[in-house]
Amino acid sequence: MLGGPTSLIPHDDINQHRHETWIGVDHGTVYLLDQDIIPVIAVGDYDSLVAAERQQIEKQIKDIRYAQAEKDFTDSQMAALTAFADLKATQVNIFGATGGRIDHELVNLFMMTDPRFQDWLQQVTIIDCFNQITFYPSGNYQLPYQAGYQYLAFANLTPVKNLTLRQVKYELTDFSADNPVSWSSNEFLKDQPARFNFTAGIVAVILSHD
Repeated sequence: MLGGPTSLIPHDDINQHRHETWIGVDHGTVYLLDQDIIPVIAVGDYDSLVAAERQQIEKQIKDIRYAQAEKDFTDSQMAALTAFADLKATQVNIFGATGGRIDHELVNLFMMTDPRFQDWLQQVTIIDCFNQITFYPSGNYQLPYQAGYQYLAFANLTPVKNLTLRQVKYELTDFSADNPVSWSSNEFLKDQPARFNFTAGIVAVILSHD
């Protein structure tokens, strides 16, 4: 749980998964504690917290990993690496990663282009009230139809080669680019899986609804 705006956190999803393993990041740790969820690990520089919030964290959480405020990595990167390297996670769902400061949001979106995350690229999902974002290396994929999401987007976060979209409202054939491009506002065909493939790059797939 990152420290993004709580208005974008899907509270029902959090409650449904409250008994799973949680890592709290900076102010996201306070949010979890307020929901009576005790994270197994808290990480961050905690520069955005007031003294009472720091005391709340230090009183309730055994494993707190402090980071320097000035550093070459972000709290979200530190948390994701902790989940995979220390907790041996097989799937990491990240909440509180969107909204608020755009620089933070971009860091969270482009984090998966970091070579350190390549082995776990398809094991990370960013979730908020309106979006679900997954990440893919080059290959051939089939995305199951999801009735709850009205829109479908494909965004290459790195240079991409031969991106092809099939069984979607707006198809695309062999698109290549050296710069990031977002093919937004696409849609599933009713009850059909979307198909996509590309030969090089990293692509984020974004499911959205209004």
